[in-house]
Amino acid sequence: MSAEAMHYNMHDAKTHLSRIIERVERGEEIIIDRAGTPVAKVVPLVRRVNRNAVGSLAGQLNLSGDWDSRETNTEIAADFGIGA
Repeated sequence: MSAEAMHYNMHDAKTHLSRIIERVERGEEIIIDRAGTPVAKVVPLVRRVNRNAVGSLAGQLNLSGDWDSRETNTEIAADFGIGA
């Protein structure tokens, strides 16, 4: 990305929103001006890793041997006000 962000005035930003989003998706930052004064910055979002897939955390968790014991489950239930 260049050191200088691209600027759009409000009217051009509304007219060319799709084009602005395409540029942002490629990593650019866009500044939107009103009457020559910057009022907003459009920046790329940092996407989160998909954690919905089965096994997506494989090898990343270290669970103790009693993680699913009756005692542990009773303590967790008590923390949430649930009778075991």
